[in-house]
Amino acid sequence: MTPVRSLARAMLSGIFVVSGARNFADPGRLTPTAKPVTDRVTPLLERTHPRIPTDTETLIRANSAVQLGAGLMLATGRFSRPAALVLAGTLIPVTLAGHPFWRNDDPAAKQSNQIHFLKNLGLFGGLLLAAADTEGKPGLHWRASHRIGHSRRSVRRAVRTARREARIAMRSAATARRLPG
Repeated sequence: MTPVRSLARAMLSGIFVVSGARNFADPGRLTPTAKPVTDRVTPLLERTHPRIPTDTETLIRANSAVQLGAGLMLATGRFSRPAALVLAGTLIPVTLAGHPFWRNDDPAAKQSNQIHFLKNLGLFGGLLLAAADTEGKPGLHWRASHRIGHSRRSVRRAVRTARREARIAMRSAATARRLPG
C-alpha cells in the first residue's frame, strides 16, 4: 500500500474510530436524537428476527461498535474495501438522525445541520472511493473478463491444434491405405 493511501485511509477512518468509541461509552447523550430513526427501524428489525434488540441505546452501541471496528480495519488496511462499505452503511442512519436540517426552523441550527449533513455526504463519497480502490491491481470485473478472454483463446488454440492433428492423422491413414501389404 502506498503511503498516500495509508495516510488517506487513516485520516478518513479517524472520525469513525473516535466517535465510535465515544458513542459506545456514552450512548445516552444521543438517544433523543436517534429515537425518531430507531422508531422507524424497529418494526423492520422485529420482522427480521424477534430476538434482535430494538431499544435505542443498544442500537446506538451496536452502530458505534461497528464504526469503531470498521474504522480500525480501514485505518490498518485490513479488509479496507469491505470496511469502507460498512462505514458508508453506518453513516446513513447517523446522518439522517443527527443532521435533519430540513426540520430546523432556526436559521443558525439549520445552517449548522446542513453543513454537517454535507460533511457526512463528503465522507460517504470518500468511503465509496475507498471501497472501489483496488490499489492499482485489476478489479474483479477486469480479472473475470480477462480470464474469460484468455479461456476463449485457449479453446480456439486447442480446436485449431486438434483440427491440424486430425488432418495429419487423416493423411497418414490415407497414405497407409495406399501402401501395399
